[in-house]
Amino acid sequence: MSERLDHGRRRFLGLAAGTLASAQLALVASARAEAARTNPPPATKAGGYTSFEQLKQIDAGLLNVGYAEAGPANGPVVILLHGWPYDIYSYVDVAPALASAGYRVIIPYLRGYGTTRFRSDATFRSGQPAAVAVDIVALMDALDIAEATLAGYDWGARTANIIAALWPERCKGMVSVSGYLIGSQEAGKQPLPPQAELQWWYQFYFATERGRAGYEKYRRDFAKLIWRTASPKWNFDDATFERSAVAFDNPDHVDIVVHNYRWRLGLAEGDYLELEKKLATFPVVSVPTITLEGDANGAPHPEPSAYAKKFVGKYEHRPIAGGIGHNLPQEAPQAFAQAVIDVSRG
Repeated sequence: MSERLDHGRRRFLGLAAGTLASAQLALVASARAEAARTNPPPATKAGGYTSFEQLKQIDAGLLNVGYAEAGPANGPVVILLHGWPYDIYSYVDVAPALASAGYRVIIPYLRGYGTTRFRSDATFRSGQPAAVAVDIVALMDALDIAEATLAGYDWGARTANIIAALWPERCKGMVSVSGYLIGSQEAGKQPLPPQAELQWWYQFYFATERGRAGYEKYRRDFAKLIWRTASPKWNFDDATFERSAVAFDNPDHVDIVVHNYRWRLGLAEGDYLELEKKLATFPVVSVPTITLEGDANGAPHPEPSAYAKKFVGKYEHRPIAGGIGHNLPQEAPQAFAQAVIDVSRG
């Protein structure tokens, strides 16, 4: 009898200890989540960091995705999306600030960049915007991420816009540089005033086989030219450029970039026709959103007044002063990190 009672007592105490440990872990997770909602990011400046703590690979949909990760595994998730011709190092200073504030930060190389590879040689190397958005949803599924705050610029902002519009249940909030960037092939066929067309010179260059060959041969020179014209006041050094330039050595990079711009002009076919039909209606975005714009953005971009009404949820636009160009997260990491934290609070 006493042995049975003692065994029962030990079992009860073991269950109680397990319950207490689970409760303590839940409290820690809750505290970290609350810290991410309320704490400002630690002070960070452009060029403060030169590397990421963790670089990983995972099979996700059509791709084996290379990505950087920072912060606690149980923190609220933020996915940071880069543009062209840039890479994950646009967020090298943003990531540690968000991680210190309690966020789990995921920064994937988009298809055609860095260590991201197609899982099959037979897969069409599409650069159309819907395909890139589907990649990120697949990455979230692979990482068991139900919902995340999405933030980006250039291709990354367009990708975040598409996910927020088509899969709002996966997007807790969004930070979008240059606002609403969802487009369509029909819209891309419409002529613009000459000055606006001049800004898109590379789009027409890529429409030719000479342009494809030129980008293949001079991709580093091409990228550096875009960096300088898109961010005319950003004094990046050679080391900063080279850290990103290796991402363009991806074997699919040229195909992805050329197809992206040819597709926009209606010069190339694409996949995901049903998704593109939805995007062609220019759907509104209902998730909480903060849009940002640097005061020295030399890349084509719309005025905030042209897109404000597309955001029907909680919305704020923030102009960022100080000679900030197109690559806003790398040029103004503190402002970008703060916007991510603020929008994640809902």
